[in-house]
Amino acid sequence: MSTARDRTKDHGGSDELRAQTGFRRRRFSSFLGLVDAVIAEKGEAHVLDIGGTYSYWQGLAPLWGGQPLRFTLINLDPEPVSDVRFVARPGNACAMPDLADRSFDIVHSNSVIEHVGRWADMRAMAREVGRLAPRYFVQTPAFGFPVEPHFRAPFFHWLPEPWRIRLARTMPLGFYPRARDLDEAMRFVEDAALLDYRRMRELFPDAEIVKERFFGLTKSFIAIRR
Repeated sequence: MSTARDRTKDHGGSDELRAQTGFRRRRFSSFLGLVDAVIAEKGEAHVLDIGGTYSYWQGLAPLWGGQPLRFTLINLDPEPVSDVRFVARPGNACAMPDLADRSFDIVHSNSVIEHVGRWADMRAMAREVGRLAPRYFVQTPAFGFPVEPHFRAPFFHWLPEPWRIRLARTMPLGFYPRARDLDEAMRFVEDAALLDYRRMRELFPDAEIVKERFFGLTKSFIAIRR
């Protein structure tokens, strides 16, 4: 979905981007297991990516490019896509009433559910994910990892909210520029609400919750319904 982080997502060094690409490629092998199961049954797979982008899938094309896949990308402000394998549609992750139950084979979502709002909004998105396809793959950063992935600051998400607001007004952090005023600082700080294992388990009770680790610490969670 469109957030403050999206507007500055290309910032960062090449080493950092390569590291993120490495995580994505390792993570993607689990997703391809879902794809293989669908293709074995139906001969092709239709993927709904909530909050996904064409550039994300192009970056992983060496891993899936030979597969008979079709994609529908849902975003608040979709970007035009000329590739015939992709359809970009406007939509809200928490409510997609124009899409019928089981319209897709797999729902995919990468680092989106933490941006949709508070708990009720996350609940709503999780219900939509489970409704729209028999299989899904939903990834989100872990609250227990010491580096906040959007602000790129150690322990930032563990600080009291007034401290985070003050820091956001003092300096640029990660994907966010220095906040111009209190209103912008509040929007930056409230842009992402990271989840722990218990809440991820509650949101996706019929899925396997996979812990993605980095140096022994849980970096993110992936809910996979097979």
